[in-house]
Amino acid sequence: MKRVTKCFQEEVATTLPIIPTMDVVVFPHMIVPLLVLDDKIIQGINSTLQQEGKMVLLLASKKQSSHFHGTIGTKDLYMFGTVATIMRLIKIPDGGIKILVQGQHKARVESLHTDNDMLTARVTHLDSSVDEEHMSLYAQEIKNIKHVVERMASMGKGLSPDFHAIINKMHDPEKIADFILSHINLSVEKSQELLEMQDFKCFLHELYLHLVKECEISDVQERIKNYARDSMNQSQKEFYLREQLKAIKKELGEEESDEVDQLRDKLTQSAMPHDSKLEIMRHVNRLEKTSPDSMEATVLRNYLECVLGLPWGKETVDRLDLKQARAVLDEDHYGMQDIKERILDFISIKILKKDGTTPILCLYGPPGTGKTSLGASIARSLGREHFRVSLGGVKDEAEIRGHRRTYVGAMPGRFMQGMRKVQSCNPVIIIDELDKIGADFRGDPSAAMLEVLDPQQNKTFYDNYLGIPFDLSKAIFIATANSLETISEPLRDRMEIIQLSSYTFEEKMNIAKRHLIQKSIMETGLDGHGVHFSDEVMDSLISSYTREAGVRELERLIKKLCAKATRALVEEQSVPVFTPESLDRYLGPRCHREDDGDHRSQIGICNGLAWTSVGGQMIKIEAIIMPGRGKLMLTGQLGSVMKESAQAALSYARAHALEFNIDPRLFATYDLHIHVPAGGIPKDGPSAGVTMLTSILSALTQRKINASYAMTGELNLRGNIMAIGGVKEKILAAKRNGVKHIMLPEKNRQDIVGLEHLMNDIQLIWIGHADEVMSQVLLPIEC
Repeated sequence: MKRVTKCFQEEVATTLPIIPTMDVVVFPHMIVPLLVLDDKIIQGINSTLQQEGKMVLLLASKKQSSHFHGTIGTKDLYMFGTVATIMRLIKIPDGGIKILVQGQHKARVESLHTDNDMLTARVTHLDSSVDEEHMSLYAQEIKNIKHVVERMASMGKGLSPDFHAIINKMHDPEKIADFILSHINLSVEKSQELLEMQDFKCFLHELYLHLVKECEISDVQERIKNYARDSMNQSQKEFYLREQLKAIKKELGEEESDEVDQLRDKLTQSAMPHDSKLEIMRHVNRLEKTSPDSMEATVLRNYLECVLGLPWGKETVDRLDLKQARAVLDEDHYGMQDIKERILDFISIKILKKDGTTPILCLYGPPGTGKTSLGASIARSLGREHFRVSLGGVKDEAEIRGHRRTYVGAMPGRFMQGMRKVQSCNPVIIIDELDKIGADFRGDPSAAMLEVLDPQQNKTFYDNYLGIPFDLSKAIFIATANSLETISEPLRDRMEIIQLSSYTFEEKMNIAKRHLIQKSIMETGLDGHGVHFSDEVMDSLISSYTREAGVRELERLIKKLCAKATRALVEEQSVPVFTPESLDRYLGPRCHREDDGDHRSQIGICNGLAWTSVGGQMIKIEAIIMPGRGKLMLTGQLGSVMKESAQAALSYARAHALEFNIDPRLFATYDLHIHVPAGGIPKDGPSAGVTMLTSILSALTQRKINASYAMTGELNLRGNIMAIGGVKEKILAAKRNGVKHIMLPEKNRQDIVGLEHLMNDIQLIWIGHADEVMSQVLLPIEC
């Protein structure tokens, strides 16, 4: 059962005058004022006023583009509108009229006509009745719509104060919907879409969705407005407080100059080169024009602070006193005469020529020999600042040259950071672990070091972060390395190479007495408690517990004994007295005993001397023959050079078999096996040729080798002994193992200059040919 709205209780015509509406869609029950200027529309209005119902058809015009300035035609009108009643008409000057209309019901246009100077339309009136069977559903939708409209009113969406009172007294769903539509702003397209909807339930639901969307948009806009207002209030508050702070400081006479002015003053007072000043001034001007709160201003500010914080033209005055410099070097380090003499030479040049060349030194040698600490001593002897740059494991070139400022978190390289820290452009720069630089896809840091360590290039060292050259030529570079093999040839060519050899027993004893013992006592809190280390105790520590080129292990042992003494002092209130016999109780069993070398003379076992990165070492080369087919077997993880030396030694033995009373048939009926113990350690080098020949001849002749001899030397096929390297380390290795006779190549005689202090308890035998070795070390066959 349906109920009919009031508008259908009267008879209406089917042909009505048209009034186009711009930017508005009139719904039933809506009262709208309209301005009419077109003559045809006015003629139609006048004709309908003469009729009883005063009915007109309101058709909305379609939205035109912003560039449209023509006249709206019939094709621009929607074919679905609202039949309205003219309630009032007012004439205005220039022939126009104002009318007040009220929507009655919906109508669909069947055809448009422009006869008799009027715009009319033949329409079909649409039933806008409400189905009473679904009133409960309509009531729920109306309730939801009312709730959303109340939210919009509370948010200040332009609804009148009487809106709630009016809508609460209304009960007709259709009138409620039309009343709400008259008070909200909808686009022409959306309003026309709602007007054309026939199903009233769908109409209410669509209206509800639109209102919900408007509420959500209003919520977002309100949040944005509140945030903007809060931010603006905070900015105004900060500005007000800053202005107050400036006024207070001005009254107190503590007014600070502008940040940009401070930067300009620093730049003016800096000893920076003129071209660099112009570049930095350009960045200062950019900072002045940039917003202080922007990210770019922060980047520029950090950059300018870094550049102006560098020691442009700031130098420390060198302490040019040879005697004092020598005293400082001798106080900090024992021995190391070569490096000390080089530093004293540099000081002497500076006395006569202030702008003399600055040395770039590379100290290489075994670990624990004092290479790094020597750099700090050089700085102290000259009165200069110093800083250390560790390059071990560095793979990124930016660590040397710095990052470009386009990257987030960019910073200068390690050298510029060190310069800024010490505030001196002539410090001592210690480049540690130069031989352990890595390389990957980010570049080769060792190639970047070429500019740093070149006296002709580092005057204008270019850091990517600074973007301007910096003078590094006044700094003293002290590079350290354990081996020169991994350093590139161009980099080695730029440095003065100084080798630090292994310490002798006497040097270790003096270093321990002068430095290590006192340092360990101070670090363990035993100062003034009478802790004493006798010469016998130090002798046992060095000979029985250490086998090293440097003194790091010795320092650890001394510190361990001091820790034991500290514990005894805390627990028993007494300090123990260390003796050679009591060391086993504190340090455990002796690692190296004097009889470890096995000084028995045996067949086929010969003492050889080798050089390693941690000092010299004595190795035993063993040879044995067995029935076979003349094969040569080599074991002990030997490198290609040692394998070739073994082959050369065997060839020499076969070629001179008769001279050594060897049956040539042995080489075809017996296999020869040469072994170097400690097979887990790779071994290589050319200096084992004469040692292998001795072992081979001993095995073939069954003559024992005198175990009191140790030898080293490269052998050629003519039997000549060639020169070798690492003479000092090999002599020390022989002395540590209790060998009294050392055979060295004649061509290495000049290498012992300056090592005379090592020869007090050993005999050096110079050999030029293999026959000289065999005649001395091969013992007669025992009867």
